[in-house]
Order: sequence, then C-alpha cells, then structure tokens
Amino acid sequence: MTQTRLHFITGKIEADLIFAAFEAAFEDEGLPIAVLEVDEDQDIHEVSLYADGDVDAVEARVKDILASLALSRPVEREALPDIDWVARSLEGLKPVRAGRFFVHGAHDRRKRHSGELAIEIEAGLAFGTGHHGTTAGCLEMLERVVRREHPRNALDLGTGSAVLAIAVAKLAHIPVLATDIDPVAVRVAAANARLNHVKALVETVTAPGFHHPIFGKRAPFDLIVANILARPLMRLAPQMADHIALGGSIVLSGILERQRDAVVSAYVGQNFRHVRTLHREGWVTIHLKH
Repeated sequence: MTQTRLHFITGKIEADLIFAAFEAAFEDEGLPIAVLEVDEDQDIHEVSLYADGDVDAVEARVKDILASLALSRPVEREALPDIDWVARSLEGLKPVRAGRFFVHGAHDRRKRHSGELAIEIEAGLAFGTGHHGTTAGCLEMLERVVRREHPRNALDLGTGSAVLAIAVAKLAHIPVLATDIDPVAVRVAAANARLNHVKALVETVTAPGFHHPIFGKRAPFDLIVANILARPLMRLAPQMADHIALGGSIVLSGILERQRDAVVSAYVGQNFRHVRTLHREGWVTIHLKH
C-alpha cells in the first residue's frame, strides 16, 4: 500500500512537544512518527508522520493538534512509492563474512559454511546490510565482546536493517532492544528479525535518541552498540553513560579513522575506558567499558 509522509519544520523544543502530542493522539492507529535534526546550529528539526488510507483526515488531525499547542506550521505531503526493495538490494550484493557471521541474501543461502552464524538481509531500504566497513567491523567486535562478557540485556541504537541486533540475539540468545529514528527502517528491522527467527528476542521501536519511555523500562544495558556517525555519538556520550550498566560495554562505529580520538575523548570524559579499536576500510569500531 502506498504511504504518505506528512512533514514540517520546527525548532527542537516545539518538535519534542509535538512528538509527545502525536504519540498520544495516534497511538491506537500505530502511525509511525519521527523527528530528524536537520541543522543543529540553526535549530531546524523536521517532524514526520507516516499515514495511509484517509490521509486528508489524518492531516486535519495533525493541524488540530498543532493549533491546540498554539503552533502554526505549513504541513507538506510526500507520497512514498511502492518499491520492491528486496529486488533493489540484490543488485550487485555479495555475501560478507565478519568473524563467525555470514551476512547474505536469499540467493546465497547455500554458501553458508558449517559453524557460521548466518544473517539473511534482503532489505535495501534501511542502512546496514553488513557490506559497509562500519557494520562488518561491528560484527567482528561484537563477537569478541559477547564471547568474553556474556551480556544479558542489549541495545542496538540506530538499528537500520537490524543486522547488529540480530547478530547479538543469535550469538548471545538474549533480549535486544533495536531502535531507530526512521519508522521505515524500524519496519524493515522487524521484518528482518522475523526472517532470522529472532523475533521473540529483538524488540523494534521508533525512537529518536534516548527520548522514549522504552529506554527507562529496559535500561540499564550490559551492552550497547551504535553504528551511527561520530558527531551524534559524541553528543550521546552522557546519555550512554546513564543507560549502561556498571561494567557494561559499548561498541561504537560509523567513525572515520581521523575522528577516533575525539570520540574516545568524549566517552573517557563520561568515565568510560577505551578497550580496543578495530580498523576496517578507513573506518573504526571502538569498544569502551564503563
């Protein structure tokens, strides 16, 4: 079914208020809501709500909610086309091995070796299929951390396709919370968890940063993995410290080699200690403990 994105620009304070109001108003319908930081310096945030069916009625409710908050914002529409993302993702996609993990599409199932932990990913819509150096580096690091520390409760922040959440669930057989700011990515992540038979362990939630009640319910985490980008990872350092268990580990990636020292410094300032850095294809994956 074709979906429509209703979206508008506002500031951070207003965006947080609107997100909470939308969440309460559209909870029963389960309509995805997202807040994206467009420009931090100019305080520009984009609020999106994804609707199908009677979009006119949903837009009218959106405008009513804005009016009740004494806010007036021009609401724009974007029709999201129906695309076969599975077929799109198969174009030029080759299987990847990282540690014991074998990330592949359906067409490469037979290439799995004995003893490998296979993760089947067919979703080209969400970032993180295992083919990017950051994701592969995370998989390799996660295998080491899980084997040595035996975590019991994990978080995959910015999950994308959920390949990392699936990896932790398959390796450790523990509950994993998988969150992303993008509701489309979250739906893809949930589908991939089902495809890989870890739906009972992986909970997928649309959540920007740590501003969602699910984190209060599920924290503290023994293990947090976040394959995002260096700048947001540095901003998240205090909240990472608030949500990690004493002695817990975090695995960070999406970081260029030249950004490594700045990221490590941000976390050392929050009482984390650096354990190991893994270099792969110009990117680094960092393991720190609290």
